[in-house]
Amino acid sequence: MEKTVQKQKTFTDTMRVKFKGVLDPLAGFFNRIGITPNLMTMLGLIGNVIGAWFLSQGDMRLGGIFVLICTPFDALDGTMARLRGEASDFGAFVDSVTDRYSELFILGGLLYYFIQNHDPLSAIAVYMAAAGSVLVSYVKARADSLKFNANVGILTRMERYLVIAPLLVLNLPSIAVWIVAVLANVTALQRIWKVRQQFRQEKST
Repeated sequence: MEKTVQKQKTFTDTMRVKFKGVLDPLAGFFNRIGITPNLMTMLGLIGNVIGAWFLSQGDMRLGGIFVLICTPFDALDGTMARLRGEASDFGAFVDSVTDRYSELFILGGLLYYFIQNHDPLSAIAVYMAAAGSVLVSYVKARADSLKFNANVGILTRMERYLVIAPLLVLNLPSIAVWIVAVLANVTALQRIWKVRQQFRQEKST
């Protein structure tokens, strides 16, 4: 018997719905001026790479502004594709992979900065934050492939953005990475536990 997975909405999903009235007109505008969803995805990635470079040089405010502005392109590219009638699984796949690259570039810039400033504890926090962020995504992807639902957790993609970007603008990079380092790994564990519960429930039926 094929198991069915009941989808739960994350904070990111909820925000997409709540801001639909803002995202749809913006996405429509960018579609009208000739920007494609794929180009929007690449602009977000390039903007975050530029932001990461500023972070590596110690300019947290300017780097944080780039992150603050460019990361929401993640929401726009999908909306643009939907309005064009071009939404696809491959587009969602590319979008997700690009998101991971953006996060890792940002954390890489911070890692370089902390190493240059002889701050090993913050450098360790960056490693933990990167590991946690990747595991949050990986656990969900692996759960989906096994027909389980792991769409839960305290610090998904949107929450990580809401932690990192404002704290970088406020020139508080160490606090930003430590919050993500702890809570991203907590989120990965929450997802593992959620899958474990479903597995046990499935075995008992």
